[in-house]
Amino acid sequence: MQHTPEHIRDRPLLAVGPIPLHGNRLGNWWGFGPRFNRQHLWLPLAMFALASFVLMILHADQWLADRVYAMQGHAWSLRWAHVTEDLIHETGRRLSRDAWIAMALATLASLFIPQMHPWRRPLLYLLLATLLAAGLVSLIKRYSNMDCPWDLLRYGGDKAYYGLFEHRPAILGRAACFPAGHASAGYSWIALYFFLLATRPALRWWGLGFALGLGLVFGIAQQLRGAHFLSHDVWTLTICWFTALILYRLILVRRPRSLSPTSSK
Repeated sequence: MQHTPEHIRDRPLLAVGPIPLHGNRLGNWWGFGPRFNRQHLWLPLAMFALASFVLMILHADQWLADRVYAMQGHAWSLRWAHVTEDLIHETGRRLSRDAWIAMALATLASLFIPQMHPWRRPLLYLLLATLLAAGLVSLIKRYSNMDCPWDLLRYGGDKAYYGLFEHRPAILGRAACFPAGHASAGYSWIALYFFLLATRPALRWWGLGFALGLGLVFGIAQQLRGAHFLSHDVWTLTICWFTALILYRLILVRRPRSLSPTSSK
């Protein structure tokens, strides 16, 4: 019987070994079994494709935003509200930044404190996965050139709507509202799922729930303010998930000897 990380008993600081798939090089490098791939690769991809189609192609984005906008009296009344702007947006961003700093200090401490040496690799993974996911979202925002809902004529702004793959006239200037940057401060912690999968497997769902809950709070608050459509958050979540998944394979999963270059020839 083949075992994937889903079958691992709750043992501390486990270095997970991948399961060989087929004879091709990509399968050998990736190395996870069918069950792991269904749950962590194909299902998230299918959900992302379906959500993007419904929200962006069938225009469910605008359908939802229309109702949020109308609910606030055909204005973004919550844009400057204390809860959405000060508490969730500003304070939430600072708390997430402080958590990353604390994690960096813990990773640094693991290099010098003998009792923390077993945690060096998992902490390094968590640090890199969260920072890289948020960094990728920020980088894409710089070049996606999409407006926020509050900038659009439909919602009291002065710009027409242009989709992600539509040409946006240069006269409108640059826009940087896609994907959702603030939500990445929550969804980037989805790396906790893989961190716990490799260290405390029984707790991995708590890590996943925490990251999804935090990302939802940040994302919904921004949608209520008119800063983002729902699809912006879906793309942010997907970027964070696959960043965490790929780094999990690169950092936390050992390559079996049977898959070494010399043995695979």
